[in-house]
Order: sequence, then C-alpha cells, then structure tokens
Amino acid sequence: MRRVLSFLLPAALGAALIGVMDAPASATPPNIPSAATATTRLGELTVAAESHGDTYDRDLFPHWITIDGACNTRETVLKRDGTNITTDSSCYPTSGNWTSPYDGGTWTQASDLDIDHMVPLAEAWASGAWSWTTAHRQDFANELDQPQLWAVTDNVNQSKSDQDPAEWSPPTSSFRCTYARAWIQVKWSYDLTVDSAEKSALTTWLGTC
Repeated sequence: MRRVLSFLLPAALGAALIGVMDAPASATPPNIPSAATATTRLGELTVAAESHGDTYDRDLFPHWITIDGACNTRETVLKRDGTNITTDSSCYPTSGNWTSPYDGGTWTQASDLDIDHMVPLAEAWASGAWSWTTAHRQDFANELDQPQLWAVTDNVNQSKSDQDPAEWSPPTSSFRCTYARAWIQVKWSYDLTVDSAEKSALTTWLGTC
C-alpha cells in the first residue's frame, strides 16, 4: 500500500471526520489528482489479468460502518455530497438536495441515491483484494479519504454494477475525465492492478481532460 491505513478507534475516527460532516455544499470526494498526476499514477499500476472472480462475496467487504455518533458511512457521504441536509435522530437524511455527477440527475429524497464504490468491490477483489484481510477490505469499502464513495442516482449505479471503465462509462461525458482520475487514484492508493482494456479506456478518458 502506498498510504498507511489506520484502524482508528470510533472516537478518534469521529473527531477526524468532523470536517467531513460539516463540509460545504461544494464538497466532493477528496484527493482527486490532476490529469497529469493521474497519468503518472496510471503508468505505475501493474497491468495484470483479473483473477479469483469466482470466489468474490460482497460480505467479505463489511459496510456500512459507524463513522460518528449515529451516522454510518452512507449517511456521512449523503451529508457531504448534498445541500440543505436535515436528518432525524438516527442520522437518516429526511430532506436535502443532491446532484448526481454521473448523470446530472437532481434529487430531494435520499432513497433515490446509492453510494457508489468508484472501484466496485468485485472489481477490487479481482484486482488484488482477494489477498487482503477482512479489516483491510472493510477500510476500502468505507473509504472516506480517497475519491472512492459517491452519492449518485440509484439506477445509474445499478447499471454500472461491477463494471470497469472498459465496460461502462458515466452518462455525462464531461465527467469522464474526473471519473478516470478518481478511479486511478483509488487503484493506486490501494495497490490494485489494472487489466489492459481498463488501462486503455482510462488513457482515452484522460485524453479528454
């Protein structure tokens, strides 16, 4: 791993995320690199065929976990990515406004949104996460320090499913540059591999930046 993953105690984790919970409406997932940096990092990724796909199980990536008080990872991302959010005592958003970057859809009900794993869990598994510990996979599935989690239109997320950029692209073509940069950052930060078709698609998308 290129960064140190810390398994924080809940109290410390909550304190670290106060800024996230109170982030301004313009907040987006953190650590999206520039196109130049993403290009360099893409070149550093190991190119390899996917493997172990037939042993994938979503339950091997525990989520959503408690982040702060009553708020779990999903609720934290909804609060970060929306505007004018109000929540109930369980931290569930009861009102707010969200714009899905993948398709430009606008929503006022949290139930219309999924939290997408930029690099899907099954994709991560087949790209190296099969060898991780469960704790490491939990960290990945609830990652708030990298551009891994995005509040997006539910059916758009479902159409993406477990596909990589060679197989699926966000409907809003102008977002593909950002998508590629975020995808590369997540794979790079977790030392995951890319296959040749995936790398080719990411290179093409970076060319639109």
